[in-house]
Amino acid sequence: MQPIKLRDAHEQFKNYLKGKNHSSATIVAYGKDIDQLVGYLQDLQKNQIHEVSKEDIEGFLASMSKQGYTPKSISRKINSTRTFYRFLKVSEYITDDPSLLVAHPRYQPATPRILTPTEYRALRDAARNDARMFAIIELLLQTGIRIGELAELRIPDIKKDSLYIRPYEKHQAREVPLNKSAKSALDRYLSQRPEVTEDRVFVTKSGRPFLIRNIRTAVERYFRLAEIKGAKVNDLRHTFVAHHLKHGVSLVVLSKVLGHKRLSTTERYLQYVPERGKETSVLTEL
Repeated sequence: MQPIKLRDAHEQFKNYLKGKNHSSATIVAYGKDIDQLVGYLQDLQKNQIHEVSKEDIEGFLASMSKQGYTPKSISRKINSTRTFYRFLKVSEYITDDPSLLVAHPRYQPATPRILTPTEYRALRDAARNDARMFAIIELLLQTGIRIGELAELRIPDIKKDSLYIRPYEKHQAREVPLNKSAKSALDRYLSQRPEVTEDRVFVTKSGRPFLIRNIRTAVERYFRLAEIKGAKVNDLRHTFVAHHLKHGVSLVVLSKVLGHKRLSTTERYLQYVPERGKETSVLTEL
């Protein structure tokens, strides 16, 4: 075991995440969580990583709770802490992992927000004059891909009737069907896309990649313009799932299209879709 200061371990951890090809959003989120942990531990006069106990980590989480963090956010901080400790163990900075002794708080997962046909039609109408945003909304709604996967799309990934989705974070590569509505919206955008060397599909006017945070902000702006309340970008994916379950699409087929690692993840949506049509393997347009 090698002694190492908390701040030095934190910096090495961030470099470790970059080497593992984690997304920039994940690196920022983990980095922030561990920065908060290190700051708390230093206030306790803990400077070396081997000085930290299970009680210290529990104290940090309790302080987060007092500051108003939700059980879900605290659970995420436990995951970040465990990832940090796995790095420390692999790097031989520790022999024992106190984070494994810390229990996750119990919480009820939020009910997914599923847009009604009236809402997603209003969203389309609000974005219709913006070819780029209309294509983004249509792809998210018609293919069910994640926003991070959409941001990573490259020109060669667009096939005749499908999209090649590159490996994203811990999700494997896959192909998803591209229906007529999504293809039409994408073709319209590509005909107006700036002629730049960048091969990302969605770019800014200056030709730089259109980043996840900017895509999210832009979509949420159109939610407001369409007067759709309480909706977020991920709700387009939820709507895709609910629509196809309602129309009887096989759970196995849908799980593969969504890139779910476990069928049980897709099955959870069944409780929000009371009516199921006759089972089919055919995806339909929204």
